[in-house]
Amino acid sequence: MKLGTLCYIEKENSYLMLHRTKKENDMHKNLWVGLGGKLNAGESPEDCVIREVFEESGLKIQNPTLRGILTFPSFSNHEDWYVFLFVAKDFTGEIGDCAEGELAWIEKDKINDLPMHEGDKYFFQWIDELKGVFSAKFIYEDNIFKEYELIAHES
Repeated sequence: MKLGTLCYIEKENSYLMLHRTKKENDMHKNLWVGLGGKLNAGESPEDCVIREVFEESGLKIQNPTLRGILTFPSFSNHEDWYVFLFVAKDFTGEIGDCAEGELAWIEKDKINDLPMHEGDKYFFQWIDELKGVFSAKFIYEDNIFKEYELIAHES
């Protein structure tokens, strides 16, 4: 089982997105994703997302808001992934170079036009439409999206 974080930094009706083009053997190669990564031992999800966003972008986020808990059974190498999904609106710093790809501000209404994991399009919708924290499970088989289940959300 892997634990990870994912963050969408919001500014002026846009999200900061990462086009994964540089990393070798990358399961997200050539796709657009949010910023984030694996939790280190002893880290809270908030500690992890703040550290990962800084490492990948040079931005220091404050008060990231937990929006979802995402479950991906057998997503990579037959390992389950559990991902804490955050949105951050408060940040300081300037965007720097990213070792994993190119960073760009993408308008919210253009996000679904990007090459991305098919399941990501669902939780982008839920970030804007649902209140509180939601939980969802996404099923992929051989990197092909099969189905999702929105398990819970607060209204």
